Amino acid sequence: MNIIIQNATLITSTQILTSDIRIEGEKIVEIGLHIPFSSTDTIIDATGKFVIPGGIDPHVHLHLSTGAGYSSDDFYSGSVAALFGGTTSIIDFVTPDKGQSLVEALESRKIEAEMSLIDFSFHVSPIDWHAQIENELEQCKQMGITSFKVYLAYLQSIGLDQEVFAKVLQKVAEIGGIVTIHCEMGKEIDQLRDQFVSEGKVEPKYHPLSRPDYLEAEAVQLAIEMAAKADCPIYIVHVSSEVSLKHIQEAQTKGLKVFGETCPQYLLLNDETYQGEFAKTAPYVMSPPLRKTLDNEALWQSIKSGHIQTIGTDHCPFMMRQKELGIHDFRKIANGAGGIEHRLELLYTFGVLENKITLLEWVSLCSTTPAKIFGMYPQKGALTIGSDADLVIWNPNFERTISVVNHHQNCDSNIYEGFNIKGKAEKVFRRGEIMIEDGILRSNLKQGVFLKRK
Repeated sequence: MNIIIQNATLITSTQILTSDIRIEGEKIVEIGLHIPFSSTDTIIDATGKFVIPGGIDPHVHLHLSTGAGYSSDDFYSGSVAALFGGTTSIIDFVTPDKGQSLVEALESRKIEAEMSLIDFSFHVSPIDWHAQIENELEQCKQMGITSFKVYLAYLQSIGLDQEVFAKVLQKVAEIGGIVTIHCEMGKEIDQLRDQFVSEGKVEPKYHPLSRPDYLEAEAVQLAIEMAAKADCPIYIVHVSSEVSLKHIQEAQTKGLKVFGETCPQYLLLNDETYQGEFAKTAPYVMSPPLRKTLDNEALWQSIKSGHIQTIGTDHCPFMMRQKELGIHDFRKIANGAGGIEHRLELLYTFGVLENKITLLEWVSLCSTTPAKIFGMYPQKGALTIGSDADLVIWNPNFERTISVVNHHQNCDSNIYEGFNIKGKAEKVFRRGEIMIEDGILRSNLKQGVFLKRK
């Protein structure tokens, strides 16, 4: 089906212009004023609306296996929520078992993701150093994986000690990839967590106290120093604190290849959410935890100054029954929250409309820059001839209140409950196929595809 979108206000990471767009099959084939059309073309009038590249969420956890069971969104329900929010591509994770081949784990994960309605890729996580792992990292690169995730926390399960971390950095640098890093000092955090519980301090309010900002910052500093020695590009995920930002800013000023990501929750929520009864506070248990209002402000400033380049969500929702496994021990609360549906609307409402970011920066943070960092541009993240026709017709005047009763993620709580937002992904295209039309998911949709990245 050939589609012409007329009278659109196109917004990219570099310009705003009034134009028409012609889509043929899966691609954008023409951009310009008054594109001629025939009786067989589908015409969509976008007067008064924005057209932006489909969102790319570089940090999601769908169908994630945990001690509390799987995260409550699988690849189908999570991709539906993503589409309603204007996100058309995601990067999830491959976390192997100890000693398991990274390639085998990747192939298994690709099968799990086949039900996704949006296009997907993965960050692959080395969680140990076994005999064939160097060859496996090279094979993953040949299979289209350019990024590898490591954890400096969770040392009892998936986290890496400094010796193995150094080996991963060296090998990934050699093959021309990038390492994404969860930065918290695992040993010290485990000690704090155990100490609080031994003292009978088991409520959710002790979760942020057991993961203080300085232990995030120390891990950020360590990661930067080790990556510099290996000459390996790194990407610090879910930056939450002002003290961490100082190390990132200093590294970038020195010209080191360091990228920073934050998430809407670290811009809009704070640690007051941990005060109160379990049912109200447990939904906000995530790692790193929510910080202070001063950290919110510092993150907004770092986005404006360019030291934070992307906004992910760390989407990882759980049902309250899964959170309640930790009702007598905050260490056992299922760790994570949902947000994939709300990223664009939150950034538009509380960023663009409050003059904290521009429309161009909104598109860059949520689409174009993730595509560039992770080897998907200009196939994704762009409104250019030859790009995939992943785009969103955004209604800037739509208003609603976020609530568990109207969201699309598979979860019985929502950390943005009661937020009044403005703007909506009214029509969403994934590779030329209309997925969302006037706020309704269409039927008989094609599955998403695995993205081989450059």
